[in-house]
Amino acid sequence: MKKRSNIAVMARLIGLVKPLTGYMILAIIMGLIGHLCAAFITIFGGFAILQIIGIPVEWKLWTIFLSMGIFAILRGILRYAEQFCNHFIAFKLLALIRDQVFQALRKLCPAKLESKDKGNLISVITSDIELLEVFYAHTISPIVIAVLFTIAMCVFIGQYHVILACVALAAYITVGLIVPVIVSKCSGNSGIKLRTQSGELSTYVLESLRGLSEIMQYNQGNNRIAHLNQMTDELSTEEEQMKRITGRNMAVTNLLILLFDIAMLFTSAYLFHTGEIEFEGIIISVLGLMSSFGPVVALANLGSTLQNTFAAGNRVLDILEESPVTEEITGKPEITFTGAKAENVSFSYEDELILDQVSLEIPRNKIVGIVGKSGSGKSTFLKLLMRFWNIDSGILNISDISVNQINTTNLRDLEGYMTQETHLFHDSIRNNLRIAKLDATEEEIVAACKKASVHDFIMSLPEGYDSQIGELGSTVSGGEKQRLGLARMFLHNAPLVLLDEPTSNLDSLNEAVILKSLKEDTQGRTVVMVSHRESTMRIADQVYSMNELSKSGRVS
Repeated sequence: MKKRSNIAVMARLIGLVKPLTGYMILAIIMGLIGHLCAAFITIFGGFAILQIIGIPVEWKLWTIFLSMGIFAILRGILRYAEQFCNHFIAFKLLALIRDQVFQALRKLCPAKLESKDKGNLISVITSDIELLEVFYAHTISPIVIAVLFTIAMCVFIGQYHVILACVALAAYITVGLIVPVIVSKCSGNSGIKLRTQSGELSTYVLESLRGLSEIMQYNQGNNRIAHLNQMTDELSTEEEQMKRITGRNMAVTNLLILLFDIAMLFTSAYLFHTGEIEFEGIIISVLGLMSSFGPVVALANLGSTLQNTFAAGNRVLDILEESPVTEEITGKPEITFTGAKAENVSFSYEDELILDQVSLEIPRNKIVGIVGKSGSGKSTFLKLLMRFWNIDSGILNISDISVNQINTTNLRDLEGYMTQETHLFHDSIRNNLRIAKLDATEEEIVAACKKASVHDFIMSLPEGYDSQIGELGSTVSGGEKQRLGLARMFLHNAPLVLLDEPTSNLDSLNEAVILKSLKEDTQGRTVVMVSHRESTMRIADQVYSMNELSKSGRVS
């Protein structure tokens, strides 16, 4: 995780408000007027008391009570309007941030995401982004409102005596600035630790759910539960510590408010005693201070909660500012597929050399097979053709143009890639297939499924193509899942098809049907197929063998 100061995180998060600046200004104005109305209800009550006890003031009694009524009504309306604006801004920005995060994840995938904990990512996308609602709805405008409100009240109280204004200013600064800064420092890295532990817990729960059958099979349930309880206890301890800090913060804040109210009372009484102010100055200045701590108390309460919010913001910014391994390419001329070629291609995962000086040619309208031991780089080569990673050295061309010079969308349109594991979403079979082609007709979907030898299975289901697939494809077998993946590939109808173990989960009969479809479908289509099965490679026009971990690492 990149280390950023709280100020840097705040500045970056505030920058995201730019599209909604008008709403933010409106919220600040309404909030400021609303807080002034709330404070002046009490202040005008003081004027009324002075009028009743016979001390003349410039306000008539009926005017004072009418004003208090108007202030009360305005306070309610403006408070609602301010909160409406703030929450509109917050939820609108959360939607924009989610959109930006998913765009960032798309750019980072798969190279930067393969090593990341999926549970941690889910925690960032859900709970961490939700926590930013506190910042946008209850932080930005309250800070500005508190500053403007402080200036207004100091000017009002200062009209009786400058010393009284100084007491009020000291009170506002102490409660609204010094206290939250001290509390924030006392919280230390608690917020980051809490968010990190929450993400780790999400990862552990997700792994346990996915591996539930293995956990039961090997009787590891008690061990997993024990570790889950341990992680939960550690998270609870961290959260308890933060709640304790919050409680102390509130206690200290309320104590300081009481002390400053007393200080204002004694200061104004002293000034009255020395003849520097009238009795009105005592009543109004004390009531003015007592009724005006609302905005700065809101800031004081942020001291502990902001640590959690900044930690969440830091984790979200980590994703937004992460640099992808391969940048999106745009603005290049569109191309058509005429063949592919690799010359002396080398590639490493970090410090591990996978491909070293690999060269091969993929002619148009041919089926090219790649075989080799596990770990020899067969699947990696297909991912390099998809440009999921950049090659370290050498030349990798499609249609005699480097893959680094082809528009990303154009490249993905030219290629249909089926991985070893087909991912199915919790949706209907039809919608799962249409991922490959959103505007596919019913006839195209059926034709693709027949080529993949899965149409009969689908029609045997009660709802046919509208049948729902369970989460992660849990309601279909491995072979059915693989055939649905092949149907997607046929539906995508790309001129270059990359298949990674396309028949590994199929029986001989289905394998034969699919291989026959592939062989017949090569008119206008090129197939690159990785497989350990000799039977699969019988349809290949040319087979390359990749030697595992050989010094040269060449395809021979």
